Amino acid sequence: MGISARLVLSPDAAGTLTLVTSLWLDNATTAAHPSLPPDLRFDVVVVGGGLTGLVAAVLLARGGAQVGLVEARTIGAGATGNTTGKISLLQGTQLSTIAGRHSADKVAKYVEANLEGQQWLLRFCADNGVDVQHESAYTYAQSPDGVEQVRAELEHCRRAGLDAQWEAQPDELPFRTFGAVRLDDQAQFDPVDALNALVEEAQRRGVAIFEHTRVTGVHGDCSVRHHLGERVVQSESGDIRCDAVILATGTPILDRGGYFARLHPNRSYALAFQVPGSIPRGMYLSAESPTRSLRYAPTDSGDALLVGGNGHSVGRAESTKDKVVELIDWTQQHFPGAQLTHSWAAQDYAPADGLPYVGPILPGANRILVATGYNKWGMTNAVAAALALTGRILGGVMPWSRAYEAWTPAEIGGATTAAKLNGEVAVAMAGGWLRAALRNSSAPPAEGAGRVERHGLRPVGVSTVNGTTRAVSAVCPHLYGVLRWNDAECSWDCPLHGSRFTPDGDVLEGPATRPLGQPANPYPNGKDD
Repeated sequence: MGISARLVLSPDAAGTLTLVTSLWLDNATTAAHPSLPPDLRFDVVVVGGGLTGLVAAVLLARGGAQVGLVEARTIGAGATGNTTGKISLLQGTQLSTIAGRHSADKVAKYVEANLEGQQWLLRFCADNGVDVQHESAYTYAQSPDGVEQVRAELEHCRRAGLDAQWEAQPDELPFRTFGAVRLDDQAQFDPVDALNALVEEAQRRGVAIFEHTRVTGVHGDCSVRHHLGERVVQSESGDIRCDAVILATGTPILDRGGYFARLHPNRSYALAFQVPGSIPRGMYLSAESPTRSLRYAPTDSGDALLVGGNGHSVGRAESTKDKVVELIDWTQQHFPGAQLTHSWAAQDYAPADGLPYVGPILPGANRILVATGYNKWGMTNAVAAALALTGRILGGVMPWSRAYEAWTPAEIGGATTAAKLNGEVAVAMAGGWLRAALRNSSAPPAEGAGRVERHGLRPVGVSTVNGTTRAVSAVCPHLYGVLRWNDAECSWDCPLHGSRFTPDGDVLEGPATRPLGQPANPYPNGKDD
């Protein structure tokens, strides 16, 4: 895979550092798809090859639409291929977060939407031979300070109609908790298996799938050659014409609507271990930070233990590698003899008002639709979002879709959070430029390291990876934040809105759609290309 968005450094048996990918993508046999040829037209273009995009493409094709799906990298390379794969209605303390900003009716509709998304996905998996494990889900308190949060989540679950129970101490955990909410008959799976099944149905129904094609813009075309209202989807490989566009890209790649200012990008880590003893059968998530997520995953060599957590704002951690090492240490403390086999990271977006944004990119702009802000619960929310968006296009309205509206007066309730997020962005912007103005060096970075230096008037990002020292512009092309080096994934990350880039400057995560500039290498006599 080379250097990609989802590779995390982890120690191998010899104690050195190697790059590995997620358990799901490592075992995947996903078929390759061509890049986009020029001059195509579809009824609908779906941008993004994760769960939202593929479910939407299948639903539209079932409804008779001609659909093209365009993915910047490969199917599942984003959040879906790097999730922990929990298909759960118990979502940490998510209901408490929503209830703090919305009515009880909105909370109930959110649960109804997730239930419909969950049931659709489970039916699809059953019909297509995708293996699913049904287990109980738990939200637990790691300390006495977390008990109040967990009890509040229990009450919100019950008010929303979920049959949640209190459990003082789950017996199968090898560490103490201070109480937990339990919701039985939830599910988990290998998300890439589900993506493969969706791809198969999509292609049977005539969906054209294109990989390695980054969309850079969407515009209307009202010229005399094309009927009023036609959309033009611009990509690196050429333009596509269509009647409607669904942006299923994690964060919207278009700045219309200002979603980048309404979302908080978060990066968290996941590890897979072979454990000599027993592995908990439930799906666990702590209420407090630093979060700890647990589940098992069937593999050819037996059940693996998956441990996740240590989330942080993108581009604002001093050392991301330390986050991974801490998670490894925690696991081996509580599961003696655990051997790390895979480590990876995922990027998620928390909405300012607590609910996903699903609908027109701007009020009344029904030809360009977005789905974002799942806040780490994409397995159920992604399917619900796809159902809501395709319902808009095909002429059906879901009764719970009001919980997902992208533009409502209730957004005022998230104004304080949005202001806080943008205040943090301003601090990150100023701090990044100040650090760049003060830093310079006479030697290239060590292997696996990177730093921002001042060369002339502009900050330059210099890194050494796999023996090669590279130089790129350290200014994000989205809104000009100064990038920071991610030492766990060997990437340049933007602390403003979460865009990420390879050491060569290629885009890994949006909202940026353009690569980094290529200044002269300040170390031409050191390690170079």
